[in-house]
Amino acid sequence: MSTHEIDQNELDENQVIVGRYLDPAEAHMAQGLLESAGLESFLQGENANAIVPMAFRTRLTVRQEDEEAAKALLAGPNLPEEEQAEGNQPGE
Repeated sequence: MSTHEIDQNELDENQVIVGRYLDPAEAHMAQGLLESAGLESFLQGENANAIVPMAFRTRLTVRQEDEEAAKALLAGPNLPEEEQAEGNQPGE
């Protein structure tokens, strides 16, 4: 078990779930995004997901104090509508 993978029994009261993923690769990408921003995160249930993928989701957890920052990062850029529209123009 990696240092960033925890069992349900090891889930600290201070941890909150910020994402649930059917695809473990997607969970690892989300974890990498959080860690690149300096937020420590943990994967929970990855082993169960590997055994029965459709029955269990891998959960991504962070400390409670990092919850808002983690959710904002996972939601993606929060650009004003004008900037979003400009970024979607063909040829850019």
